[in-house]
Amino acid sequence: MAAEMAAEGANHAPTASEYIVHHLGHLQTSHQHSIIDFSVINLDTVFWSLMMGVVGLFFMFRAAQKATSGVPGRFQALVEIVVEMVDDQSKNIVHGNRSFIAPLALTVFVWVLLMNSMDFLPVDLFAGIFRLFGADPHFRVVPTADLNGTLGMALGVLALMLYYNVKIKGLGGFIHELFCAPFGSHPALWIANLGLNIIEFVAKTVSLGMRLFGNMYAGELIFLLIALLGSTATWWGFGMHVVAGSIWAIFHILIVLLQAFIFMMLTLVYIGQAHEGH
Repeated sequence: MAAEMAAEGANHAPTASEYIVHHLGHLQTSHQHSIIDFSVINLDTVFWSLMMGVVGLFFMFRAAQKATSGVPGRFQALVEIVVEMVDDQSKNIVHGNRSFIAPLALTVFVWVLLMNSMDFLPVDLFAGIFRLFGADPHFRVVPTADLNGTLGMALGVLALMLYYNVKIKGLGGFIHELFCAPFGSHPALWIANLGLNIIEFVAKTVSLGMRLFGNMYAGELIFLLIALLGSTATWWGFGMHVVAGSIWAIFHILIVLLQAFIFMMLTLVYIGQAHEGH
């Protein structure tokens, strides 16, 4: 009887490819029928993005509330280091009023860092929790490993680029720059200038979102592959699972921090370019 139950369990066990596909699926409002389908919402990405935003706001609020002029505690010292780092970068990149831009950069860095850090949770954690209640839905907890999430943030940066271009140069000045830079103001060059500027805005937006998504998606996929080593039921498979998982987790700390820093820096660079003319 026990042998039959074991055989039945083995027959229902997912293959390696099924395991990976299941863990890379999203909890969606409906089934996606095409590559681009704006009617579909990835509920897990929306939930964890908002959750990490709330967590980030809570910790920054607590840091501001408990800030003292005396010797700071470890948490206050950490927050002050991050704030000074972001403020220094904004001073070096953006030449103009930074009363909104510096806090924006700080928000971007903390938010992206927290969303990236969700990748440190065990890949089967929520799958195990759902199974306790008899459910096994697709569910992902890393919002930045979803292209929809990263491109959504990139579109927000694009909106800020356009806003500051109009604010700093005026609507007329921005339109003039679109048609007259970088090749010159001759009417024969207007179409070429406009086309190149549109390509530049699109390339900045797509590359900003794709860069963060690509790195975090690859990291999530490697964690899944490492998790599969532990399912081989062999001593070397379990040993490699522990060793490879530990090494990759340590290395992934650098990736999580670096990608948050790069996204913040590129946001500052693109907004800083909007303050300058060709």
